Amino acid sequence: MMKRAISSLTLFGLVICCLLSCNQKEDEWIQLFNGKDLEGWTPKITGYDVGENYGETFRVVDGLLTVSYDNYYRFDNRFGHLFYKDKFSDYLLRIEYRFIGEQVEGGELWAKKNSGVMLHAQSPESMNNQQDFPISLEAQFLGGLSTGDRPTGSLCTPGTHVDIDNQFTSQHCVTANAPTYHNEEWVTIDILVRGDKEIAHIINGDTLIKYSNPVIGGGVVNNFKEEIKQDGKILKDGYIALQSESHPIQFRKVMLKDLSK
Repeated sequence: MMKRAISSLTLFGLVICCLLSCNQKEDEWIQLFNGKDLEGWTPKITGYDVGENYGETFRVVDGLLTVSYDNYYRFDNRFGHLFYKDKFSDYLLRIEYRFIGEQVEGGELWAKKNSGVMLHAQSPESMNNQQDFPISLEAQFLGGLSTGDRPTGSLCTPGTHVDIDNQFTSQHCVTANAPTYHNEEWVTIDILVRGDKEIAHIINGDTLIKYSNPVIGGGVVNNFKEEIKQDGKILKDGYIALQSESHPIQFRKVMLKDLSK
């Protein structure tokens, strides 16, 4: 698959830095993950009904939201997503994550140290029982595999298209200009979402990739309800969902600043 690196813009970076650091009060952040349980979150795993948390895939361990496969014999394409209860449009999302352990048997090769957060996603209730991914935008989390580059924070587009540099792209995954994290260290990523106007993935104040005008379209989503996939429909808001793709991952923080108020 062709890769394309995206450079950050200085002016846009200054705006991001201001949003991240200027006059930020702790109580302005909504803690989507409360550090205790999965209150407010709903799992949807391929082949299972909404709300059925097969094998306790999603659980809280020592105060960390954990995606675990201890109770799986094989992965068997049981792609899962954990959806937060509310829809959002304009917001700043901050996630602290780390990959741990080994990939469960039966996971795809590309899914090793691979996860992400879905943005502007359809609701879990609107997904077919056998649907693998929600129609959404994905800020992809990747871990390094000891050697070579494997940048995190890229964009993938299951059932969607976007504009990059004001140019329409149908490319499913676009590689970010981002660092590679090889070990089990914590990584903090910020995602700025302004409806359909602009979305940016940021690490350490650096804009990794930015895009705009998300619409429904394209493939890489299977077994969806036909009435849901309305190609060409503009995505201005939607749900936030954390992925399970066969490699264990933990989340220390999932917090959001609502910019619509």
